[in-house]
Amino acid sequence: MSRILIVEDDAEFGAMVGEWLDAAGHAAHTTLTAEDALRVLGEDTYDVVIADLNLHGELDGLGLCERVAAAHSDVPVIVMTAFGSLETAVGAIRVGAYDFVTKPVERGQLMLSVERAATHRALQRQVARLEERLAAKSATGSILGESPAMQRVFELVDRVAQGDTTVLVTGESGTGKELIARALHEGSPRSEGPFVAINCAALPAPLLEAELFGHAEGAFTDARGERRGLLAEANGGTLFLDEIGEMSTDMQVKLLRALQERTYRRVGGTEEMKFDARLISATNRDLEKEVAEGRFREDLFYRINVIRIPLPTLAQRGHDILLLAQAFVARAANRTGKNVEGIARDAAQRLLTYPWPGNVRELENCVESAVAMTAYDHIVVEDLPERIRRHQPVEDPIETSDPTQMPTLREVEQRYVMKVLRAVDNNKSAAARILGFDRRTLYRKLDAFEQQERPG
Repeated sequence: MSRILIVEDDAEFGAMVGEWLDAAGHAAHTTLTAEDALRVLGEDTYDVVIADLNLHGELDGLGLCERVAAAHSDVPVIVMTAFGSLETAVGAIRVGAYDFVTKPVERGQLMLSVERAATHRALQRQVARLEERLAAKSATGSILGESPAMQRVFELVDRVAQGDTTVLVTGESGTGKELIARALHEGSPRSEGPFVAINCAALPAPLLEAELFGHAEGAFTDARGERRGLLAEANGGTLFLDEIGEMSTDMQVKLLRALQERTYRRVGGTEEMKFDARLISATNRDLEKEVAEGRFREDLFYRINVIRIPLPTLAQRGHDILLLAQAFVARAANRTGKNVEGIARDAAQRLLTYPWPGNVRELENCVESAVAMTAYDHIVVEDLPERIRRHQPVEDPIETSDPTQMPTLREVEQRYVMKVLRAVDNNKSAAARILGFDRRTLYRKLDAFEQQERPG
């Protein structure tokens, strides 16, 4: 089924064409002016436009073709006119029309033209999807890592990708959660389908609901036409919900129902819509803590946390820092045309000892800045951002020979417990196993550490 937009100021004729299309299994929507057509195209997705050349209003059919070609170049336009001269046909094709039919329109001829245009549109979308896959493969190929921490991630991705299981990717901001989600998609049987991503923190709850589920015409003030949601867009592929921990509790309820039933309703709609997409979520929050404190639904947590892939911080990846930095140097040098080949030893040492609170994203920004600043063929210390040049590594008090600086046994225990938690991405069960006691004991110790740090 294709979605067809008819632009015809003769309402009776437009309705008849719509009936032909509906009878052929398509979904037709009719507008009377070019201006209305452009608004509708901006609000929703259509596969083919059929437009009369002789439209009333500021824009005629030729003007509409030009605007559609500029703003929606992947949507083929079929033009209709009662003046079937060669000059008119050439003019329409020249400004971007896909095909040309004359009035009085023969039903069979129009249906044939629509089928060709819809096939053309489908092929274009397939090519775009393949290009997206190639881009995604390039992105996943850029997930460099030789450290044990990243090798464990790669092994887990390889094991999980072939299934259809829901995955939760956790880690600090800038650790590459979306790249891992794309790698899971590309390694899955759904790789031919779309990869649809949305950042749940970027939209307020009402807009997020409309983006995910779509909306019916008139569902709210500006909903002048119906809109497909991202659940529909992701059919046959993967839906990636980034920063799912930021989702409101009302939206959590609606998402949980959709995941349980594999159906949803558009905002303002009554029809139950089915969807078939693999869900991958990501968060930089401790969702177990969010559940315990009532900010995240426990039932949704268990639904999205079937398999968890925790990503290490950049500081936990050792010499991966230099591996990534060198790749970023090559990329930035190629983009800017500068002859920068690598990183001098002193600058590399500064990179290794800096804690990287912004993780890989911060490292990439740092290297791009250094390539832009350097006057040499290698990045030197003076090219690095000031925060990195000024950073002084703190000596571990346990290693000191000064008795006045040695920590208490309780302080050593607290530091080690917190180090283990960071290493396992705050997974309490994994941390308890490493530390050699149960989760209840771990929570008791964490409460004691927190009380000790409270003033008074």
